[in-house]
Amino acid sequence: MTIQTTTHLNFRGDARQALEFYRSVFGGHLVINTYADFGMPADVPGADKVVFGLVASEGGFRVMGYDIPGQTGGAIAGGGSTRRENNTTLTDQALFVSVGSDTLEELQGYWKALSLDATAVEPLAASAWSAGFGMLTDRFGVTWSFSVTP
Repeated sequence: MTIQTTTHLNFRGDARQALEFYRSVFGGHLVINTYADFGMPADVPGADKVVFGLVASEGGFRVMGYDIPGQTGGAIAGGGSTRRENNTTLTDQALFVSVGSDTLEELQGYWKALSLDATAVEPLAASAWSAGFGMLTDRFGVTWSFSVTP
């Protein structure tokens, strides 16, 4: 038996833009279905928003997203923030998306692309537990944790 988990992010109107951005970073294919695609009349506000979205790459990256009906204002549901203070990571966010790779070089490419308009929480660099570790919060409010996994 095989099991696969996929992070599902709930957005406040930015799901399409976020998923398109994640595809540009990680590659793969993009599936977007709107509320209108599933029967909501096109003239109803929000019919063009994402009810099902998926980015999946052959390398194993998968993330899903959707827009909460009637919500606008960007950022993922749950909000919160993550920051470094006194050499400690402090957060009140419900989740991070973790990206692992065998090599620092591969992570650096994803890090650089995802860093566009992002806030670095902890720079991608060698750490006590990994040849490379870093955290950033992207322009959609999603915090990503990167690490080289042996």
